[in-house]
Amino acid sequence: MKLKRLLLKLIGLVLLNQACQPEKKVSNLVLPILGEKHLGSTDTIYHQVGAFSLTNQFNETITDKTVQNKIYVADFFFATCQSICPQMSKHLQLVQTAYANDDSVLILSHTVNPMHDTVQVLANYGSRYGAIKNKWHFLTGNKKTIYDLAKNDYLVNALEDDGTPEGFLHSELLLLIDSQQRLRGMYDGTDEVAVKKLISDIQLLKTERK
Repeated sequence: MKLKRLLLKLIGLVLLNQACQPEKKVSNLVLPILGEKHLGSTDTIYHQVGAFSLTNQFNETITDKTVQNKIYVADFFFATCQSICPQMSKHLQLVQTAYANDDSVLILSHTVNPMHDTVQVLANYGSRYGAIKNKWHFLTGNKKTIYDLAKNDYLVNALEDDGTPEGFLHSELLLLIDSQQRLRGMYDGTDEVAVKKLISDIQLLKTERK
């Protein structure tokens, strides 16, 4: 009986000690933040997609303000691509279907061949894949602007005349960007399993506390 009372006393002391401990701060991040980061005066400053202004398949101007407070998926392609682009676009259809009725999730597909991929060409391409207006934007603009955006903001490749049969090289990655323009994931756009993970990670990202 004494042993039992002693054991209960010890358990009580342990619980009391735990209750008196300061509460540990739990991270509200459910996915990593990719890219370089550095310490600011009061907080960590993470890599972000910067300002941009491009034109979509409806001849509308799409800017960083369009995606403000939104989650979006970005990729790079060109309309005459016969290698990885059709598969990537087909898989982006799955993303669009999963979030067709969710205005907080968008898709931005950037052409790496803006000289050919005019507004009309992009409209035809988007129609081929059932792109929903105001949901899936196919973007064109100044070539250097797009290439710099790929390299410096999305941290992927977009090159011309690299010796490939089609004359362009671009990443097969689908890029997940959060509502603060931070890069949160990279997924192989030619791999359906990876794309399904992207779809589930978008939902996970939506659970983060702001």
